[in-house]
Amino acid sequence: MREFWVSSGHHLVRRADHGGLVATPEWMMAYLARPELLPPDDACDHERALHASLMADPFRIVSAAEIGSIADPDGRENWQFMLGFRDRIAKAPSLEAAYLDFARNGADGVPPIFLSQLVHLILRNALDECDDPFQLRAAELFFRAQKATVHEGALLLADAEVVEVQQQLKDNAHLTPLTALLDPVPEFGNLDIMDDENAWTYWSRSDAHTMIMNIGASKSAREALARVIERWVKHLLDLDVSVEPLAAIEDKDWRWFVGLDSEGTKIGNMLWKGATLGAGFSERVVTLMRMVIKDEARVRADLRGAPIYLIGAMDGDKIWRMKPQNLIAGLPLLESKTS
Repeated sequence: MREFWVSSGHHLVRRADHGGLVATPEWMMAYLARPELLPPDDACDHERALHASLMADPFRIVSAAEIGSIADPDGRENWQFMLGFRDRIAKAPSLEAAYLDFARNGADGVPPIFLSQLVHLILRNALDECDDPFQLRAAELFFRAQKATVHEGALLLADAEVVEVQQQLKDNAHLTPLTALLDPVPEFGNLDIMDDENAWTYWSRSDAHTMIMNIGASKSAREALARVIERWVKHLLDLDVSVEPLAAIEDKDWRWFVGLDSEGTKIGNMLWKGATLGAGFSERVVTLMRMVIKDEARVRADLRGAPIYLIGAMDGDKIWRMKPQNLIAGLPLLESKTS
């Protein structure tokens, strides 16, 4: 199988017999080597000693006194957050189980970037044998913010961070208006729109995040996102679901929805209350989907047989930040929160 998403760090973890991923000292050392956790130039000796000892033994027990001895209050807080994250990871039987704990019981104090990296790694595991580049590109939506634009009548999504870099390069290059028009999508610079002809190039640049997803006009892109959602739910919850893209919610008696992000939740609540969406909200909708849970015995009795609608929407800055944890905590399942 072809390699992809090396930056997920999947080579630093171990896959257990149960199929989940297990954290290793090498994986935790990669976190400790992040710029946010490297002691700054003005760090005290206690913070430097703590960091050095953890690099030697990433899972060693750290006392409250060691944290309290750090002179900088921001440094103390950062280490409290980091060690809280580490300890919850270490206590779980797998990274997947740790993520379920975060999704169901809250992730207070866990930096959002740590959660995104967990999603990246878990999806790398779930999609290990995937040979469809459209699905891999769609999966990036789970852990990378997307910038949206309408081009030639179609809604396009590009990696928000990459678009920002492209714009900075364009500004620094002082391009003429004619040169700018030569870009495939002027708002996104010279990024390629993924299609059937160039999809094969994804394999060589999966970590670059430089392909535009044509979620508005490409059936392959929309179906790919549906398949990834199915695999995500199956991998984490061992739950078989079917997901299909929709143009609109035509069910007048729909009973449950999951917002795939904050804006989608807001729009879903408005619709639930019978409000009519104005242009300012309706134009923000990125995707509508219909989910059916196949194992009805795991669904709340009052919702068995009823479809679940999935709503994804961008914010006012045309950024879509998907919250994949909503697909875990937001389903009407009988399973209660973990203790």
